[in-house]
Amino acid sequence: MDTDELRIAAIVPCHNEEAAVAKVVGDLKTAVPGIVVYVYDNLSTDATVDRALSAGAIVRRENSKGKGNVVRRAFADIEADIYVMIDGDDTYDAAATPLLIKTLLDGPHDHVLGVRRQDPGSDAYRPGHETGNHLLNGMVGWLFGENVTDMLSGFRVFSRRFVKSFPAMSREFEIETELTVHSLQLRVPQTSVEVGFRDRPPGSTSKLRTYHDGFRILVLLSTLARHERPVAFYGVVGIISWLVAVGMSVPILVEYWDTGLVPRFPTLFLAFTLLLVGCLAWTAGVILDGIRSSRHSTARLLYLHDPALRRSDEP
Repeated sequence: MDTDELRIAAIVPCHNEEAAVAKVVGDLKTAVPGIVVYVYDNLSTDATVDRALSAGAIVRRENSKGKGNVVRRAFADIEADIYVMIDGDDTYDAAATPLLIKTLLDGPHDHVLGVRRQDPGSDAYRPGHETGNHLLNGMVGWLFGENVTDMLSGFRVFSRRFVKSFPAMSREFEIETELTVHSLQLRVPQTSVEVGFRDRPPGSTSKLRTYHDGFRILVLLSTLARHERPVAFYGVVGIISWLVAVGMSVPILVEYWDTGLVPRFPTLFLAFTLLLVGCLAWTAGVILDGIRSSRHSTARLLYLHDPALRRSDEP
């Protein structure tokens, strides 16, 4: 399929990116002729809007703070066949966009992830961010049984049916984690492509908060584990409850065997309560797993509502 026949939209979330947004918009328009660039301004207090408009972008505003809120709004509002999502800070090489789009069509895939490859001499990765990213990738891979290469990348390309089936519940920077998990849940055709990653331009400052954002992502992962692996999650809770109960009750039962007395009855009562809690946890896990299966079936049917992209070499 010729890309000239397709509606291609770029979504550029921005908060105070006056130093970079015009270049990002210009690079996208140069790389993909005919692309419609939507800059979503998220409570900027500088000249971001003016710079985006002067570069030829369509500017829309999202007044609920957070990148997740921006993506949620953009995915709901924009109608296209192919969606490009890229940060407005000019750290990603927008010239790689045609390659990502071609990869999406050649699959055909529903999700192509731009895996960051730091440019030589650049220190675009802030201290600890690369290590934290690897740890989070490993955690998601362990939870969902599939390797993840760069879960926190902000440069991705999607098909329409991926976008319109994505619930977008996150509010802030954990949106990338949610996008990755959504693709794993639905088992959509996806792949990754290396893209250049460089320093911010002079005058541009990062909005990331290492510990705050990392904590929010960990909270999201724990919630996803509870929702997507309920038997494992509640099974662990149940096993821990049983182990603590056994540890508390064995000395009491040994003493009862020797003396016929139960001198610590409240402790024994707590141990039996923990045994009951463990049984309830396992029961909850089994019930929620059935609900999860039904939820995934519904999400899959919604995903299949839109037609798949045809391969680029198909008529």
